[in-house]
Amino acid sequence: QVQLAESGGGLVQAGDSLKLSCAASGRAFSSYGMGWFRQTPGKERAFVAAISWSGSNTNYAPSVKGRFTISRDNAKNTVYLQMNSLKPEDTGVYYCAGQLTYTDYVPDEFDYWGQGTQVTVSS
Repeated sequence: QVQLAESGGGLVQAGDSLKLSCAASGRAFSSYGMGWFRQTPGKERAFVAAISWSGSNTNYAPSVKGRFTISRDNAKNTVYLQMNSLKPEDTGVYYCAGQLTYTDYVPDEFDYWGQGTQVTVSS
């Protein structure tokens, strides 16, 4: 069982950068694949990025590829999302999530979720 807590969100201007952190507590964090998702009112929670337990494999949504970087530090029980060249379309509540067994990078396949951190990008 793992508990996740996101931080680092805020209000920025288009073109700015922001780094989100997700701190994990509990057990066996290093065994979990981790993902970032985002959601705005009236829309489905959408995949942003994911990273395997070892950090050797990463995956990104096409809309953020080349701008966002996911990473993890298992010694610190933390996963990060570095967001560069932010656009207004990136606005939303960002959630980190963990999955013990990989099946797919969709919300229903993730087992544990944080409460989210708000990211707002102004034009």
